[in-house]
Amino acid sequence: MSILWHITCLLLLHSCTPGFCMNDGIVGGRVSIPHSRPYMVYIRDKKIKQTCGGFLVREDYVMTAAHCKPKFNHLEVFVGVHDTNFLPDGIEVDPIPHPKFSMESAGHDIMLLKLKTPVSLSKFVRTITFPNPENEKISSNCLVMGWGWKKFREESPSNVLKEANVTLTDSENCGMADTLCSQGSTGPALGDSGGPLVCGGVAHGIVSFSSADHHLTAYTHISHYLSWIHDEMKSPTQPQSKTWKGKLDKLI
Repeated sequence: MSILWHITCLLLLHSCTPGFCMNDGIVGGRVSIPHSRPYMVYIRDKKIKQTCGGFLVREDYVMTAAHCKPKFNHLEVFVGVHDTNFLPDGIEVDPIPHPKFSMESAGHDIMLLKLKTPVSLSKFVRTITFPNPENEKISSNCLVMGWGWKKFREESPSNVLKEANVTLTDSENCGMADTLCSQGSTGPALGDSGGPLVCGGVAHGIVSFSSADHHLTAYTHISHYLSWIHDEMKSPTQPQSKTWKGKLDKLI
């Protein structure tokens, strides 16, 4: 049975459609070793303070979910974060949601954030690579992470980065062609939208939405959007073949 977008409760929302919402926090997860996931980015709206996750894909670009933008109009990002009680200076961004994304229909839940001030890479701030478009092989054993809620239907975000292992499934419940899915009681929750699905050290997906009834989490499949990503990140001073390729560090 396919999951319909119009009944989806997206991870960042405080209210939920009955039977379709996120579980508690990074469910079944554990606290990450501080700064062991240096590509993780904390995203926050400066005015309403709601949050999403994201990940650094170049010194001047963060990737996240497009559904983070409709609610957030004054986004800033924080890199090198483990504990949100100790945030560095935020960086303002220009959001670039996929042009086909709509809150009214399914798919295309991917967004790039162009940093107005590029970051300096270090031990605590690194990029993560994309899949190889010519030979994408995805391990079924993957990792998700974020600062999402840790109690069911109660606003209680984690101050520290948490992570959990998930297993990909080919269940028909996944429904959409541009998604990957994991199923089970372990996985992302409210506030974890936009974080990476990391399999074999590669960011293959973006946390998108979940069904509490089916214990199913869906992730935007990044390889479906490599052409769009490549075009958006193309530097005006570089040939097209010299963009993000070679600048992304393979970590984990």
